[in-house]
Amino acid sequence: MASDLETEVQGFERSLLECSAEETALKWLQTSDLPKEIYTHLACYVPKIYCRGPNPAPQREDMLAQHVLLGPMEWYLCGEDPTFGFPKLEQSNKPSHLCGRVFKVGEPTYSCRDCAVDPTCVLCMECFLGSVHREHRYRMTTSGGGGFCDCGDTEAWKEGPYCQKHEHTSETTEEEDPLVHLSEDMIARVYNIFAIMFQYAVDILTWEKENELPPGLETLEKSDTYYCMLFNDEVHTYEQVIYTLQKAVNCTQKEAIAFATTVDRDGRRSVRYGDFQYCDQAKSVIVRNTSRQTKPLKVQVMHSSIVAHQSFGLKLLTWLGNIIGYSDGLRRILCQVGLQEGPEGENSSLVDKLMLSDSKLWKGARSVYHQLFMSSLLMDLKYKKLFAIRFARNYRQLQRDFMEDDHERAVSVTALSVQLFTVPTLARMLIIEENLMTTIISTFMDHLRHRDIQGRFQFERYTALQAFKFKRVQSLILDLKYVLISKPVDWSDDLRQKFLDGFDVFLELLKCMQGMDPITRQVGQHIEMEPEWEAAFTLQMRLTHVISMMQDWCALDEKVLIEAYKKCLSALMQCHSGFADGEQPIVLSMCGHSVETIRYCVSQEKVSIHLPVSRLLAGLHVLLSKSEVAYRFPEHLPLSELSPPMLIEHPLRCLVLCAQVHAGMWRRNGFSLVNQIYYYHNVKCRREMFDKDIVMLQTGASMMDPNHFLMIMLSRFELYQIFSTPDYGKRFSSENSNKDVLQQNNTLIEEMLNLIIIIVGERFVPGVGQISATDEIKREIIHQLSIRPMAHSELVKALPEDENKETGMESVIEAVACFKKPGLTGRGLYELKPDCAKDFNLYFYHFSRAEQSKAEEAQRKLRRQSRQDTALPPPVLPPFCPLFESLTNILQCDVMLCIMKTILQWAIEHNGYAWSESMLQRVFHLIGMALQEEKQDIENANEDNLVTFTFSQKISRPGEAPSSSPSILAMLETLQNAPHLEVHKDMFRWILKTFNAVKKLRERSSTSPVSEAEGNIMEESSRDKEKAERKRKAEIARLRREKIMAQMSEMQRHFIDENKELFQQTLDELETSTSRVHDNNPSVSDTKLIALGPEQTKVTEQRQVVTCILCQEEQEVKVDNRAMVLAAFVQRSTVLSKNRNKVIPDPEKYDPLFMHPDLSCGTHTGSCGHIMHAHCWQRYFDAVQAKEQRRQQRLRVHTSYDVENGEFLCPLCECLSNTVIPLLPPPRRLFNRLDFSSQQNLARWLRIVSQQVKALCILQDQESGSKPSCSNSEKMDELQLPEGFRPEFQPKNPYSESIKEMLKTFGTATYKVGLKVHPNEEDSRVPIVCWGSCAYTIQTMERMLGDEDKPLFGHLPCRQDDCLTSLTRFAAAHWTVSSLSAVQGHFCMLFSSLVPNEKKRNLPCILDIDMFHLLVCLVLSFPVVHCQDFSGVSLRTGDMHIFHLVTMAHIVQIILTSSTEENGMDQENPSGEEEDVLALYKCLGQYAGSALKEISSGWHLWRSIKAGIMPFLRCSAMFFHYLNGVPVPPELQVSGGNQFEHLCSYLSLPNNLICLFQENSKATNTLVESWCNNDEVKRYLQGQRQAISYPRESNKLIDLPDDYSCLINQASNFSCPKSGGDKSRAPTLCLVCGTMLCSQSYCCQTELEGEDVGACTAHTYTCGSGVGIFLRVRECQVLFLAGKTKGCFYAPPYLDDYGETDQGLRRGNPLHLCRERFKKIQKLWQQHSITEEIGHAQEANQTLVGIDWQHL
Repeated sequence: MASDLETEVQGFERSLLECSAEETALKWLQTSDLPKEIYTHLACYVPKIYCRGPNPAPQREDMLAQHVLLGPMEWYLCGEDPTFGFPKLEQSNKPSHLCGRVFKVGEPTYSCRDCAVDPTCVLCMECFLGSVHREHRYRMTTSGGGGFCDCGDTEAWKEGPYCQKHEHTSETTEEEDPLVHLSEDMIARVYNIFAIMFQYAVDILTWEKENELPPGLETLEKSDTYYCMLFNDEVHTYEQVIYTLQKAVNCTQKEAIAFATTVDRDGRRSVRYGDFQYCDQAKSVIVRNTSRQTKPLKVQVMHSSIVAHQSFGLKLLTWLGNIIGYSDGLRRILCQVGLQEGPEGENSSLVDKLMLSDSKLWKGARSVYHQLFMSSLLMDLKYKKLFAIRFARNYRQLQRDFMEDDHERAVSVTALSVQLFTVPTLARMLIIEENLMTTIISTFMDHLRHRDIQGRFQFERYTALQAFKFKRVQSLILDLKYVLISKPVDWSDDLRQKFLDGFDVFLELLKCMQGMDPITRQVGQHIEMEPEWEAAFTLQMRLTHVISMMQDWCALDEKVLIEAYKKCLSALMQCHSGFADGEQPIVLSMCGHSVETIRYCVSQEKVSIHLPVSRLLAGLHVLLSKSEVAYRFPEHLPLSELSPPMLIEHPLRCLVLCAQVHAGMWRRNGFSLVNQIYYYHNVKCRREMFDKDIVMLQTGASMMDPNHFLMIMLSRFELYQIFSTPDYGKRFSSENSNKDVLQQNNTLIEEMLNLIIIIVGERFVPGVGQISATDEIKREIIHQLSIRPMAHSELVKALPEDENKETGMESVIEAVACFKKPGLTGRGLYELKPDCAKDFNLYFYHFSRAEQSKAEEAQRKLRRQSRQDTALPPPVLPPFCPLFESLTNILQCDVMLCIMKTILQWAIEHNGYAWSESMLQRVFHLIGMALQEEKQDIENANEDNLVTFTFSQKISRPGEAPSSSPSILAMLETLQNAPHLEVHKDMFRWILKTFNAVKKLRERSSTSPVSEAEGNIMEESSRDKEKAERKRKAEIARLRREKIMAQMSEMQRHFIDENKELFQQTLDELETSTSRVHDNNPSVSDTKLIALGPEQTKVTEQRQVVTCILCQEEQEVKVDNRAMVLAAFVQRSTVLSKNRNKVIPDPEKYDPLFMHPDLSCGTHTGSCGHIMHAHCWQRYFDAVQAKEQRRQQRLRVHTSYDVENGEFLCPLCECLSNTVIPLLPPPRRLFNRLDFSSQQNLARWLRIVSQQVKALCILQDQESGSKPSCSNSEKMDELQLPEGFRPEFQPKNPYSESIKEMLKTFGTATYKVGLKVHPNEEDSRVPIVCWGSCAYTIQTMERMLGDEDKPLFGHLPCRQDDCLTSLTRFAAAHWTVSSLSAVQGHFCMLFSSLVPNEKKRNLPCILDIDMFHLLVCLVLSFPVVHCQDFSGVSLRTGDMHIFHLVTMAHIVQIILTSSTEENGMDQENPSGEEEDVLALYKCLGQYAGSALKEISSGWHLWRSIKAGIMPFLRCSAMFFHYLNGVPVPPELQVSGGNQFEHLCSYLSLPNNLICLFQENSKATNTLVESWCNNDEVKRYLQGQRQAISYPRESNKLIDLPDDYSCLINQASNFSCPKSGGDKSRAPTLCLVCGTMLCSQSYCCQTELEGEDVGACTAHTYTCGSGVGIFLRVRECQVLFLAGKTKGCFYAPPYLDDYGETDQGLRRGNPLHLCRERFKKIQKLWQQHSITEEIGHAQEANQTLVGIDWQHL
């Protein structure tokens, strides 16, 4: 059936391909009714090309469509062959100066912080690199897709609008009509075809019937084929859709995932193809399954021809976009066609139709037509304007549709507002002509319909749906921000009018917010349900910038400012009109002043934190002062109408509310109130909340009598009683023993004093004080850095941002702080310059309480360090602006003095009253401020103006006659020596000093004598007294210390006498342990140290005593003792791999005996070096297992270790481990018999061992019983056993049972991990894997030391040193628990690979064996043969011969693979080595039977041999050192020097390695011949295969670009390999091999060992044998993975200029590669510490454990 269908399709395609585009186009040119002709063509062919079966075939469809449908149109357009026509158009077209590149998802975009008009002006990477902004402060972000590059748009940039590519070349006029380049009849043809095709596409895409086509497209025969079309929505999750599809169209999970991915990407996908009923059934299942909780998924059954036409409609729009790229003229025509009004009048143009049906279209269709709008309407400046007008007219409707739609804003047409409203000229035009501001704000008001009785906004409980709707509404605020972001310089009357109209509507909005969410204090019981507060604050936050920008606009034009001020004031009056109802007036009197106010208690009535109208007025009032309009046009301003008490009423209530919350009076109102107070002060909101409330109080207070102001304040703080009645405090404290009320009142007094300090002292707002904006920022920074040094990002967070996301910090930071660069971890910090400390104000109004106490502590500490006194006096302040000048009088008014006196009085009689130190501290601060103020006042006074500020006189005057209280000054002097105020001594001294200075100034400036001069003398005497007092105290303290010391030493002596024998014992032990240390470096410095062979240096055996970390018992490491073990971690590794693609086909049958030199995968063993008894460890591990099983039953929480795989954490350091290594004494000593035979040379030794090997082979053959019995006897005759060889001898195992057990445990663990098989201790491969792990671990260590240029010995951390010792000794002892015959078999095979033996065939050739692995295996398996040899040859001799043999093989290997190039650098005098090398080289050439390259100079060859063999010698030195325990010569413990000679001598090699070949030339020649005369070697020499050359280069992580944006660019060009050309959402770079992967997505999941895993996890198994290091490019985050369950995130190696990483690319500062940090990551990888790092991270942070790492 299928084949029939295919042949039918092929035949059909053939017939389609025979249609000629040219003929069709000619037919069209001649017809009179073009639309009908084209429609007939489309009706006939579109259904034949598109939608022919269940699965789309885009390549085939595109090819046919191009040929049959688009081809004719292109012919028709050009009037000739389009391959010539279009290039002609391009040539005549003038190159555009606009870039207009539309961004892909994840592409890097750049915005210049110096030149961009607003943050939405961005450049693509290409334009950015060619622009001037490269050198500026720029911000880099990744695009969400959909915006376009603004290069060439002069309105987007203050300077440098063009990059080099788009610069203006020709001096032509801007407004040239692009149609002049086209011929008349071409224009007509283009117009025809564009009009018909655009109309067709719009009709078919907005078509809503599912079963019939638009008129003109019907065909005669209608097939019964339908699609069940599934549409995307943002409600259902991927999982729900996948599950539903599997049920509905019974497909596999893979297919369902593919469907869901396409639906999510394109917005729709057909999930079934067939007749109507068949599709309808699937539809009903889907609808039924998804309609339980939410609205069901949208599914339609559509006729296949409709789907076909819609597919072609999309193709057409893309085609139109491409065609207009050829010429501006074509673009202009398409714009005309699109914006032409249709017959129906308003909103009937094609563009309008598309916009208005935006929310009905699916995602794919939307993005296609948005792209078309961008490349046409937005690129043509004339039509951009017309389009903006259409957009503004439809704005209300578009937003209404958007609210109903559930797609994100990014795929909604409303997102185009950013392209239109941010263009300054367009925005102004739309404000004037279309009244845009009013439209946006009133649309916004329409959507927030819930109001209370007073007409304020009321938000219901914040359900998910509410939140969703509300989030959509906020996008309107964003549009308003775009419109306001660039401020006008020239105002026309129209603009003024329209702006003020908009301002009116804005005030309406703020009026609805004034007083919203009112709260009442809960008394008695706690609130039951937290009230909704988030929505109101979210609204406030979103509007913060808009409110600021409104004020900025007002500030730019005096007329506008005055009008706005009037409007705002009347709006506030309206809000307050309900002000006097039911609130009875009361009169307050104090100190002879009285004021009338209303009775109101914050703690009993309703109060609201939202007062945007008052705050806007405060902002405008400051602008009046700043722009001096208040002084120049007072007659225009309604200043006389202002009622100060009304202005301050609400802000004051708000601040009292904060004070009462601090005092704990609102505890029962729950967290919602705490959160509101937090945000009120928070940097995101405070600019338009807390700060403006302070300004409003300053405004009110500056227009009132300060006494009246303070009385109203006392009354609102509910403290009026306390201060207005004398002795109220005393009565209060005696009667009321209620601690809480006392505490509350104290806090309220402190808060009120704080507020007074703020009102008088906060002058750092331009317009309140005479300062500039930069002074304000400087002060913020100084106070932030007073707390502690901060990183750039912390500082930015602590400063308020403006609408352009700027804080203005960079311009001033250099003046106040120094930058300290970061080290390998941490980040760069700014530290405050010392000379800025004088500006520190302890009561800075933006400090939270915690910050204030930290800052106070830090500043006092600094002062102590620099030996200054620790007072923190108030700083000198700038003067107020004239409008606020009268504020300073608050400090010297009667009520203030009364408050100060009262508090000082309480402090003097400190037992009778309830008072607090911080209250007193604030009073001192206020007194200090007043004195500073007076000092400045006197200094700045001139002849005319009298000094009105007489605070110093007022505080020197005692009280009036009846009460005759002492003066404030006298009180201060009384308090100065009060013992309970010791802490404030320095502050008293400062106040008195300042007072005297002021007095002196007064005397100088006025002749009136001032009565008191005793202050000075008092101060002096008090200072002397103080000194004496300090001395006395110090003496007492010294005597006390001495006494205590004497007592302690007496007790100590007593204790030692009692426990004599115990101490004696310890002393003995100490002696032995020190002697043990000496033994370690035996005094053999005069003799040569040799690590192996008959001359091996004798080393005295030392006792090794270790302590178990679990039971703390000590034990000596001995052969027959219980086993001690090290916690260890074995892992597969590809760190040294030169071939990552090698796969072990079947682990069960794989033979690991020979390691290939590409080291494709090794087994690495690491340890944390902590020692336990084997039985203690066993108990610990069993407990861990049991706990894990218990926990599995309770709840399935992951741990950072996998118990089923034998993993556990080291009990001491929590390092991840999966086995233990037994500690052993040096194993070689146990098997070393005395050497009493004559010294054998290599040849003789080879002969004997070969005979032994032969004998063993024959015996093994016998045992396997492969030969018939008769020939057995013959074999035995033939088998002449070498002299003294007894193959039947079974050696005795010297180790205790417990050690044998541990040898098996570790061996099996290594085998299981190394081969990825199930544990089986009987397997003959176990010893091979153990030897391999020993060799590989030594190789990795050698490589690491080599890369870091460290000497070979003496520089390893002791944990690695212990690990290597134990590992080598273990590997040497492991044969004792293996089957003897198996290990002998291994030895025979290994030996035969170098010494040929007719029994062993098909062994790897010399090029395919890693020689160091071979050496280790041979040396460690040799004892199994040697133990049966009683001829008296020692093991040491065997070691030496094996080593020499392998070294020779390695030299041959190096010569064969070396590619020595002849350099002209020949040595003058050829030495012996070079001649020998040349001889050997020639000899090899003869044996190999193919001439090697001719070489004249042996010097180069010798050099390359030395370089190539170095790693092998270094590894061998380490191996024999750890095996035999011979100390290392000091020359090898330092780097540099002639390492080669020292290594040779340590390894008992001749310096001229070629001597090895000459000494036993007879034996070696045959060997060398056998090595070279090998087919593989010959193939290599003829260039038919590859081989590894030496020395192997060490692997490093990939090279990363210096600039991070290169990576972002690379990632944005990367598309997911599975889902045809789709951009990957989480492109992730493997740092080991450089592959880019599509992480964290369904499309790239693969199956691994029966589980679905993501691309990264799958990649770790092929690239890093389970371990991976990745860089997640969009997040700028390093990801470590190990296995399927372990992973963690790690700081990336990219830093910005401030030494900080930017994970998630939130800040957007340019990032550059920090090489040191990258090296650190590389070192972790080379040291195999990735898994350990993950373990530590997961232990430290439990949330990491819950992540599904395998899906990344």
